[in-house]
Amino acid sequence: MGQRMCKLMGSSKDRRRGNMDAADEMAEKAKKDGLLLKSSGTLMAEGSNCFVSAFSKRGEKGINQDCFTIWDEFGSQENTIFCGIFDGHGDWGHYVSKSVRESLPKTILRNWKLSDQYQYCSNDQTPFGIWKQSLLRSCAVVDDDLVNTHRFDSFHSGTTGLTLIKQDDLLVVANVGDSRAVLATVDDGIDAITSVPLTYEFKPNSPHEARRIKQCQGRVFCLDDEPGVHRLWLPNDDAPGLAMSRAFGDHCVKNYGLISVPDVSQRSITSRDRFVVLATDGVWDVISNEEAVAIIMTAPEREKSAKWLVECAGRAWRRKRKNVALDDCSVICIYFN
Repeated sequence: MGQRMCKLMGSSKDRRRGNMDAADEMAEKAKKDGLLLKSSGTLMAEGSNCFVSAFSKRGEKGINQDCFTIWDEFGSQENTIFCGIFDGHGDWGHYVSKSVRESLPKTILRNWKLSDQYQYCSNDQTPFGIWKQSLLRSCAVVDDDLVNTHRFDSFHSGTTGLTLIKQDDLLVVANVGDSRAVLATVDDGIDAITSVPLTYEFKPNSPHEARRIKQCQGRVFCLDDEPGVHRLWLPNDDAPGLAMSRAFGDHCVKNYGLISVPDVSQRSITSRDRFVVLATDGVWDVISNEEAVAIIMTAPEREKSAKWLVECAGRAWRRKRKNVALDDCSVICIYFN
């Protein structure tokens, strides 16, 4: 990340061990206090300024490889919430996505906490700058750790990862893969709710991604029975055929253009902003940004808004992709009160 440690406060080994213990303890406390949500439902902690609706549904391809986590009072801060949504793929994708779901938030906290104990030479010591560096370091650490696990195969399986951190009025969004985050806000010009994309989807045929893959000797092409679906392949083997150019795991192609580096962006929340929708590509394959916002706005209750969008996506699949197996669909909708 191009940073040089300028001043070390205490033993590096002891500090890291202390942060690991602290992150685990904070996660346990959040679970005990009802501040963690990892299954379909809603979350609104007492005193929180956010309401979250989340829902996940298995598609027609086997076990549901999507998963998510919402952690209110992230890092024991009343003004901070973390949301993460993960879409696994490959034979062991459901294990990879759940592993990243468990490890990434705590790793982010450990790296974020280090900023209080070390002084770094960095050009950006703003809250966003600190979160960004933590996210960049954490994604690298989590991806490296997958290589060393013996519980499942991350060499031929992987997961995308889309995370959102809200701290006061600051939104920090980090995307690895092809899930998407969309903001619903009031457009003053037309006095109506409109959609604003917060992420860029990393597909193998995107110009910047395709250049990197080609430089690394990877290949990008579509199968004859999937026109328009560009996939990433090994130089001399028609595998693994990933439909994204960034992911955790999939170490068989990490030397051929696939990376786990997140795109990290920020936005300041204003009084015009209403909610953010995070969803896996099973939703976005058949639902546009504008349609997603409109569907959420017409949900009978906020508590059911995520389920409402997933069910609408299921109906859209049957209309638009009759001969294609329905993908897993997961949605997090975070409202700003």
